[in-house]
Amino acid sequence: MPFVTGPLPQRLKLVHGFGAVAFGVKDSGFSFFLLPFYNLVLGVDASTVGAALAAALVIDALVDPLIGHLSDRTYTKWGRRLPWLYLAPWPLALVWTMLWSPPFTGTPGFWDIVALAVGVRLLLSACEVPSVSLVPEITDDYDDRTTLFRYRFLSGWLGGLLMMVLTFTVFLPTPQSQLQPEGYASYGLFGAALIALSVIGSAAAQHRIVAQLPERRPPPFSITGAFAEIFDAFREKAFVIFALGGLAAYVLQGMTFSITQYVNLYVWQFSELAFQLYPAVLFLSVVLMFVIVGPLHRRWGKPKSAALGALVGLAFYCSPYVFYLAGAWPTVGTTASTALLYGFLVCANTASVVAIISATSMVAEIVEAFEERTGQRAEGTFYAGNWLVQKCATGGGILLTSLIVQSIDLAPGTPQAEVAPETVRQLVWLFMLAATVLASIAAFWLARFPISREQHEARVAARRGRPAPPAPATADPLDQAVRADPDAHTITP
Repeated sequence: MPFVTGPLPQRLKLVHGFGAVAFGVKDSGFSFFLLPFYNLVLGVDASTVGAALAAALVIDALVDPLIGHLSDRTYTKWGRRLPWLYLAPWPLALVWTMLWSPPFTGTPGFWDIVALAVGVRLLLSACEVPSVSLVPEITDDYDDRTTLFRYRFLSGWLGGLLMMVLTFTVFLPTPQSQLQPEGYASYGLFGAALIALSVIGSAAAQHRIVAQLPERRPPPFSITGAFAEIFDAFREKAFVIFALGGLAAYVLQGMTFSITQYVNLYVWQFSELAFQLYPAVLFLSVVLMFVIVGPLHRRWGKPKSAALGALVGLAFYCSPYVFYLAGAWPTVGTTASTALLYGFLVCANTASVVAIISATSMVAEIVEAFEERTGQRAEGTFYAGNWLVQKCATGGGILLTSLIVQSIDLAPGTPQAEVAPETVRQLVWLFMLAATVLASIAAFWLARFPISREQHEARVAARRGRPAPPAPATADPLDQAVRADPDAHTITP
């Protein structure tokens, strides 16, 4: 039985979501700043950075299943997840600090970057996998699970955006300072403190609700069992389809974020003010996502919403570059250019985040399908699998950006005004080509996710030992209005 059988308290939604701030801090750092920091600032070849991050992912891939497996088998009076959330943030904060202040003499080498990246990724998994595995444990309601993911994504984005705001206003306020190492050390220290606060604070605030012994004692841990369970998860058709679509969507997101600094500097020639306003643009798109994703899921379902979000996001992302190449764009670096670009980015990012949150929330429904087939619940295993797909894809996106940068011969530390126009055009063409291919693959597979709302609710009803709720032939207008907002029960009897 879930921890909460009725409407979710608003406080629970907020404090659960707060734990995702740590992921937002990490994702913002890895996606926007890590490659430019090691490439443009520390002078490491872009392909070396990309290869190091890819190698870190291979190592991570071998360990991640163990974290989910161990989380599912943790058996304490505080439940399965809380011990992880209380212990893992401390070493994570330390390694995160070291990532931005490398404890090595001279230019970091390949294995130096691998060691730091592996440390951050594994320790973040030890926080994020147990935290997100709480979602299907807290509630089995289709819409309430979406609501929890909305709050997780909102908190994660707010954490990442806060870091971006501070980066462009305090740590790295000018294009010139972004090419100097000093501000990155302060960036790392502040991020470490925020990571520890969010994970531990969220765990403590949920303690009273989730600190419960599991319904039954799990089988003992074994390495072979961990990987066998992962392989069994990939026998679940729904998870395979999700993984194929999610992989492409996450790679696209990783590439889009990691290439942002390059295109903003060299294509759009952002001023200091433009960089400072950029987080506000992203924040607006996240707010819009928060408002529209629930109605989209009720109207179209999660699979179609994810596919639609991927294609609409692609259209809005690529349009400015098409106009730019066609010579129909305002002079770059001007207020008109930046304002128009921001309008497209708000729409593009809103749609893209809808695709990501829709895909991620699908995983919760796979838990019951797997339980129906095997008799076992494996929340941690599936979310470790999702986490593995997401991290591999994000790293793949960064690697793809590094290959694009390497192919256009963009030298480290090149000032904004000294990049050749042909180099800029090559950057634009390669980005659009990669984005089109990835968005198309994501939309194709996510639209084919086989678990509908009705199928999920039937499984939940069967698990509870009662008939599935019939689909209403007609609905009262007031009832429709209440159902249009998954949070309406917080104010409506």
